[in-house]
Amino acid sequence: MTAPDAAPDRTCHEAVRSAGGITELLDVLWEHARNATDGGTTPTSTSQLRLMYLADRANGIRMRTVCQLLASAPSTVTRMCDRLQAIGFLERLPCPGNGREVILQLTPAGSRHLLRIRERRDGVLHRAIGSMPATERRALATGLAALQAELSTAHGDVDASPAAHSAA
Repeated sequence: MTAPDAAPDRTCHEAVRSAGGITELLDVLWEHARNATDGGTTPTSTSQLRLMYLADRANGIRMRTVCQLLASAPSTVTRMCDRLQAIGFLERLPCPGNGREVILQLTPAGSRHLLRIRERRDGVLHRAIGSMPATERRALATGLAALQAELSTAHGDVDASPAAHSAA
């Protein structure tokens, strides 16, 4: 992580405001992609989807770790897992070497569900970013990579790199 400027200038505040605005817009777009993908047959909440992303990024993640990363009580995570298991998206398995702990992994149906959501999401992004001039696309890519690195370092994210989860 690089050392922050001693006194953030106006551009820092503008960038924070823009990042907040784009985050809110992306939340709406992701919700739309999730609902369009569900087709009403396998609805998943945003919290359940976050849990699925974690299980996808770290196959065999411990349930205790998921509770910490989601900042949720074990009972809340258990209910989410119950629902995801009931619709065939997640399985809970005993942790190798410690039978009292549980690990989570996506089922093939859960992986396909995430793939459909990511395809819709990526299509929206591809159209929007593709319409930008090349210099702005390069600047965006550079800025987002730096932001991701800073956030991952600051928050100890479970491998948030794009390579860790295809087309995330």
